[in-house]
Amino acid sequence: MDYFTAFRVFLRVSHVGSFSSVASDMNMKISTVSRHISRLEETLGVALFNRTTRRLHLTEAGLALQDRVGRIMSDVDEAREIASSFSTSPRGLLRINVPCAFGRRHVMPHLAEFLSAHPNIRIDMILNDATVDLIETGTDIAIRIGALVDSTLVAKRLAGHSRILVASPDYLKCNGVPEAPEAPEAIAQHKCLLFTLQKGNTWYYRDRKETGTKLGEISINGLLQANDSEALLEATLMGLGIALLPNWLIGKDLEAGRLIRLLDDFEWLLAPGPERAIWAVYPPTKVMAPKVRSFIEFISSRFSNPLYWE
Repeated sequence: MDYFTAFRVFLRVSHVGSFSSVASDMNMKISTVSRHISRLEETLGVALFNRTTRRLHLTEAGLALQDRVGRIMSDVDEAREIASSFSTSPRGLLRINVPCAFGRRHVMPHLAEFLSAHPNIRIDMILNDATVDLIETGTDIAIRIGALVDSTLVAKRLAGHSRILVASPDYLKCNGVPEAPEAPEAIAQHKCLLFTLQKGNTWYYRDRKETGTKLGEISINGLLQANDSEALLEATLMGLGIALLPNWLIGKDLEAGRLIRLLDDFEWLLAPGPERAIWAVYPPTKVMAPKVRSFIEFISSRFSNPLYWE
């Protein structure tokens, strides 16, 4: 049997959990995918998957095989990348993972230009706000926003990232504008819109004129929280409260006067920690694949200073 293809199919099925999805991904018939798995199980004399009506689950033997085959295929892919790196023409399928709102607003609009410049590249772009395992999912590159956690991944800074305290004119007309000397503590008396993915109901601030100062903290409350930045933006525009929104999301609304920037003498954060930025991250390899290098160089040039969304 063709062990190489069978192992490729097995590895994809073990990650995706669906014959039909793998068949579409690998341009095969579902029956062909099933045949590869069945022959592999017959040859090894063990069941690799427990089958249910909704999903496939790895058996103990399947988990053991997945671990070893994953390492073998990673070595094979690296060997291919080393060889293909001598080609100056980026090619192949490029799997990209990006946060939902940022992907829609600042990656998708540039893809036509990128694909026109690189006709031998195909893109599989997943919009997902969760942090995925790039190696396990076969992702070539991810865009991540905020502070990077310790990781074995390679990271390249694409642009700065900050959050801005804003409210709509209607909200401020009805509830007043938080100003000195009570500010920024006065924010605690206002209706605030919360980002579900932040830890706790605390916003942090630092006086921009006093570099290196300790962060202040404010406990906030509000009638609405959401796990999506665009949903919070809509709620802010509707006058439901004050929000701490990303600079890349609200540039046009600030310019048009639909949102008002508040307490700009302070830097605002959802959490303390290291530098916030927009990053491209990818698995470490001895030689970067041309398709990955070309995308990073392209998208980095689009985000060059000054940032167009500011």
